[in-house]
Amino acid sequence: MEFTHLHVHTEYSLLDGSNKIKEYVARVKELGMDSAAITDHGVMYGVIDFYRAARAEGINPILGCEVYVAPGSRFDREAGNGEDRYYHLVLLAENNQGYANLMKIVSKGFTEGFYYKPRVDLEVLREYHEGIIALSACLAGEVARYLQRGMYEDAKAAALRYQDIFGKGNFFLELQDHGIPAQQVVNQELLRMHEETGIDLVATNDVHYTMAEDAAPHDILLCLQTNKKLADEDRMRYEGGQYYVKSPEEMAQLFPYALEALENTHKIAQRCHVEIEFGVTKLPRFDVPDGFTSWEYLNKLCFEGLEERYHPVTDELKSRLTYELSTIKNMGYVDYFLIVWDFIKYARDNDIMVGPGRGSAAGSLVAYTLGITQLDPIRYDLLFERFLNPERVSMPDIDVDFCFERRQEVIEYVRRKYGDDCVVQIVTFGTLAARGVIRDVGRVLDMPYAQVADIAKMIPQELNITIDKALKMNPELKKAYEEQDDVHYLIDMARRLEGLPRHTSMHAAGVVISQKDVSEYVPLSRAQDGSIVTQFTMTTLEELGLLKMDFLGLRTLTVIQNAVKLIQKDAGVTLDLQKIDYNDKKVLDSLGTGRSDGVFQLESAGMKNFMKELKPQSLEDVIAGISLYRPGPMDFIPQYIRGKNRPDTIKYDCPQLEPILKPTYGCIVYQEQVMQIVRNLAGYTLGRSDLVRRAMSKKKAAVMEKERQNFVYGNEAEGVPGCIANGIDEATANKIYDDMIDFAKYAFNKSHAAAYAVVSYQTAYLKYYYPIEFMAALMTSVIDFPTKVAEYFLVGRQMGIKILPPDINCGMYGFSVDNGAIRYGLSAIKSVGRPAIESLVEERENNGKYKSLKDFMERNSSQMNKRAIENFIKAGAMDCLEGNRRQKMMVYQQISDSISQERKNSLAGQMSLFDLVSDEDKKEFEIRMPDVEEFDKEELLAFEKEVLGIYLSGHPLESCRGMMEKTISARTIDFQPDEETNIPKVVDGQKVIIGGMITEKTIKYTKTNKIMAFLTVEDLVGTVEVVVFPRDYEKSQVLLQEDARVFIQGRVSAEDDRASKLILEKIRSFDDVPRELWIQFENRSEYGKKEQQLLADLRESPGRSSVVIYLKDVKAMKKLPAAWQVQIQDSWMGRLGEKYGKTNVKVVERGLKNLPLASLPAVVMHRE
Repeated sequence: MEFTHLHVHTEYSLLDGSNKIKEYVARVKELGMDSAAITDHGVMYGVIDFYRAARAEGINPILGCEVYVAPGSRFDREAGNGEDRYYHLVLLAENNQGYANLMKIVSKGFTEGFYYKPRVDLEVLREYHEGIIALSACLAGEVARYLQRGMYEDAKAAALRYQDIFGKGNFFLELQDHGIPAQQVVNQELLRMHEETGIDLVATNDVHYTMAEDAAPHDILLCLQTNKKLADEDRMRYEGGQYYVKSPEEMAQLFPYALEALENTHKIAQRCHVEIEFGVTKLPRFDVPDGFTSWEYLNKLCFEGLEERYHPVTDELKSRLTYELSTIKNMGYVDYFLIVWDFIKYARDNDIMVGPGRGSAAGSLVAYTLGITQLDPIRYDLLFERFLNPERVSMPDIDVDFCFERRQEVIEYVRRKYGDDCVVQIVTFGTLAARGVIRDVGRVLDMPYAQVADIAKMIPQELNITIDKALKMNPELKKAYEEQDDVHYLIDMARRLEGLPRHTSMHAAGVVISQKDVSEYVPLSRAQDGSIVTQFTMTTLEELGLLKMDFLGLRTLTVIQNAVKLIQKDAGVTLDLQKIDYNDKKVLDSLGTGRSDGVFQLESAGMKNFMKELKPQSLEDVIAGISLYRPGPMDFIPQYIRGKNRPDTIKYDCPQLEPILKPTYGCIVYQEQVMQIVRNLAGYTLGRSDLVRRAMSKKKAAVMEKERQNFVYGNEAEGVPGCIANGIDEATANKIYDDMIDFAKYAFNKSHAAAYAVVSYQTAYLKYYYPIEFMAALMTSVIDFPTKVAEYFLVGRQMGIKILPPDINCGMYGFSVDNGAIRYGLSAIKSVGRPAIESLVEERENNGKYKSLKDFMERNSSQMNKRAIENFIKAGAMDCLEGNRRQKMMVYQQISDSISQERKNSLAGQMSLFDLVSDEDKKEFEIRMPDVEEFDKEELLAFEKEVLGIYLSGHPLESCRGMMEKTISARTIDFQPDEETNIPKVVDGQKVIIGGMITEKTIKYTKTNKIMAFLTVEDLVGTVEVVVFPRDYEKSQVLLQEDARVFIQGRVSAEDDRASKLILEKIRSFDDVPRELWIQFENRSEYGKKEQQLLADLRESPGRSSVVIYLKDVKAMKKLPAAWQVQIQDSWMGRLGEKYGKTNVKVVERGLKNLPLASLPAVVMHRE
C-alpha cells in the first residue's frame, strides 16, 4: 500500500511546527515514501526550500497551504468570535496553474483579509480554484466543526459547497486520528457523509514535528509561542504525542476501516506536479523616449557621460566602455541599468544625497558614466568582471546608499513609476539562535534565571555559532552538560529547537521590482507595520530571477549634505565634494592623529589606533585601511605598515607581481588583486579569474586544487597558458598560489572599500576645514539618541568648539552654526514636534525676533501647548527674553490663560479695558515677572537633563571628576557594546568599580518575598544598570537612594546584544571618600603665631577628614592628630580662605583604592 502525507506543518508554521524541512524530507525517504506535502498555516514561506530539498532526494514535492477561511466575507472584521473567527482548509497545488492560484489565494489572505490571521473567503476560493485540490482539514475545518456540534446537515451542506467550488474529484473529506475522542465521532460521521454524497475520503496525520521523540521539544516551542511555562495548567498543547511523520504501516494500523482513504493520498500525490523555474530573469521594462530602443538609449547616455567625465577620451576608454556595454547586452541587463540610472537621477534632481557607490558596481565604467557611481574605476584599478562576469551568469547587484532621512522618497518614486503591485519590500526571518534558544527554553522549564544565564554565556559570541560547536569549543559547557541532569535536558531540548524561524520582519533595504504583479511570482504577506512584503527571502527571490535592489539609508550622507548646506549658509562657500582635492596632505595627516570621531568608518577605538600607526599618505592608504581592519586580515596589518614605512623590506616572488602589489606594499589586500595575479601570471581571462577568486573565498577545496594545476602548468584545452610558460618556475608558482589561498579567505572587494573610503575622506575633509559646520550636522543626525549627542558634545568641546544652549531667537530645527559656535537644535527639546518648531522659525523669520514671553506665546499660540512652553523654559531656550527661568515658570500659565480669554472676547466681539487705553498705559496692565531668585545650579541641570536628555550647561558630577577618576576602574560607556564588534570593553565576571549618581531605583520582590533592586547609575558619559540582590540590599539599603552619589564595586554580568550589567558587591558614598584639608604657612614661626587661632577654627566644624599643616620654606608636612579632624563644608571653607589666604587652603582627594573595598585585579585599571 502506498501512502503520502498531505497535511504537514514545517518550521515555517512559526512557533507551531518544529518539523525542520531537511529532516522531514530525509525521514520521508527513510520510510520509503516517494512523495510528501508542505501545508503551513496561512503561509508559503517554506515552499521553495521544501521543493529544492525534496527534488534533491528524489521525492515528489506537493506544494500546499492550510488556509484560514472566514465564515462570511474576508473584509468583515466582526463575524464570529473565538474559534469561529475562521475555519481551516488544506489546499494543494495540482499543477503550475494551481501553484499560481495558491500564491494569489495566500497573498489575498494577507493583503485583504488579515484579522488575527490571514483569512480568505469563498469568493477568493471560487475565483482561484483552478488547479487546486482541497481537503476538509482537521477538527478546526468547517465540516468537522459542525459535526462536533451534532449539526450533520450543516456539515454536509458545507462539504457540498466546497465540492461545488473546487469541482468533483478535487475536494476530499479528511480523516484524522490522534487519539482525541472528538475525532472518533467526526470520523464516523465523515464515513456516513462519504456514503451519502460520494465525496472521497483521505486519511492524514496532522504533522507538527518529525520524530515521535520530538513531542517534548515541540511542547516547549508551543509555550514559547503562547508565553507560558511548561508547568502551567491552562495552556495550548497537542495531547498524545501523535503529531509526527508516521510510516505507511502505522497509518494502516490507525485506519484499518478506511484503507481506500490511505490509497487516495497517493493517488492525489500522483496528480500533483509543479515545475518552478529558477534562474530566468523577470526584469521590468524601462520606458525610453520615442525613437530609441533601450539599447540605443543606454549607449547614448554612456557615451555622453564618458565625454563629460574624461578629457581626453582615449581609444582605450572607448573600447572598455564598448566591451562593458556588449557584456551587459548579452547578459540581458540593459533595462536594469536604465532603471537604476533613472531612480538615482530622480534622487539627485530632488536634492536627495546619493552615495558614491557601493559593492562591486563601482568597478564598472558604464555605472560611472551613467552617474550611478561617482568613483573613477580606471584611476583606482577597479575591475568590471568582479561585478559582471561574462563567464558566470548572475544577477548584477547594485546596492545604493541614500540620505538616511529621504530614502523612503526614492522607494515611493519607484512605486509610482512601476506600480504598487510591482514594487514590494522583502521578508527576513529571525531565528532561535544558540544563546537565545537556551534562555527561552530555560524560561519555559522554569529553571533559575541565573543558572540559565550562566549556561547561555558559555556559548562563545561568534558568527554562526551553534550549540554543538559550543560543546566542542568550551570544556566548561561540556562538563555542565555531562554532569548536571537539568542542564543536560535543557541543552538537548534547545538543540532540537535551535535554528527554527521565530518571527518575520521586513528587510531593512531590499525592494523587489518586477514586470508583472509580484504575486504572480511570489506569495505576499504583511510586515508588523502593515506594509506588504514578499513571503520569500532575498536569496530565494534572486534564484527565481526577480530583480531585487537595495535602497540603503546611510546616516553619514545626511551628515555630509547638512554640513554642505550649513557651510553655504554660514561661510557663503558652495562646496562640490566631487571636485575637492582627494590627496590633501593636511586632511590625510589629520586622520593620522587618531582623532577621527565622526569620520565615517574610522571612528571606533581600534580604527583610531590603526590610523595612528598607518599615517595615511593617499586615498589608496585609506582604502587599504578599511579593507584590512576586519577580523582575519588584521594579522597582515604589521606587514603592510612595515612595507609602507620601509620599502626596502618588500620582496616580490616574481617581477610580474610588482605592478599588482605595489600600491599595497607587497600584501594581497583585495579580491581584485587575486584576479589580476591569476590573469597576468597564468594568462587566465578576467571572467575565469573571477571564478577562481570565488572558489577561494568560498573555500571550495576541489576547485582550488584543480585550478592550481591550471595556474602552474597551464591547460591547453581550456586556453590557459599557465605560469611556467610565462617563465615562472614551479616552486615559485606554487608558493604564490598558496599565498593567494591564505589571503583570498579574507581579501576584500576593493570597489566597495574604495567607494566607502571616498565617503570617509569627504567627512574627514569637512571635519578638518569646516569643523563647526561638520560637528553641527553630525549632532543633528543623532538628535534622537541623547547618549550619542552627549558623546559628540564632549568631542566638540575637546576640539575647542563652544556649544550654546537652544534659543528661540537664534536656534533652528537641528544644530546650527552661530558666530563660530554650535547652537543646540530646538528639536532636541522633548514634547515639541517638528511642525511647531518649523512654524516658530518661520514666524521669527517673517516678523522679527521675539521680544518677551508674552510676545512669543501670542505669536505661536495655535502651535504650542503649555507643555511645550514649559520645556522651552526648562531647556534655557527662552533665556534671551526678559526674566530668569524661575520667573518664567511662575507666570507662563497665567499668560496662557489671559491669551485664551482675550481670544474668546474678541470672538464674541466684546471690548475689553485694554482696547480703550493708550500703549503707554497698557504696560501697567501687563503680567509682571515676580521678584524671585533663579533656580539653583542643581535644579537647572536637572531640568536640562529632563527635557534635553543630557546636561548642557555643566554636569552635577563635574566637581567630583577628580575624585572619581582616582577611584573608578570602569566607566558606564565601557558596559555598552562596541559599535563594530558589538562586544563591550568589560568582560563577564570582571570585578570593577564605577562611580556616579543613582538616577533610578526599582524594587522587586523575590519568590521568597525578599527585596532586591535594579538601579540606574549615571556618570559623566552615560548610564549602566546595577542589580542588587537581597543580601546586599539589606546591608546597603541606606545608601541606595535616588540622587545619592556613590562608588559601587561589583561583578560584570554580560548580556546578549545589549549593554552589560553590574552585580553590586560593595557600595560607598562619595562623602566617605577620605579627603584631607591642607593649610599652608610660609614658615614655622608664622604657624606658631596662628596655631591657637587655627585650632579654634578647626573646632567649629568637627568631622572625619584629616588636617595637614604644610611649611612652604622647608617643604615639610605634619598631619594633626585624629582629635582635630574636620567636616569640610563650603561656607566654613570660605571663612578659612579669607583668614589664611585662598591659595593657602586646599582640599586633597584620596581615591577609594586603599579602602577595604576588596582588592582589585590590576587588569581592570585603565585611565582615559
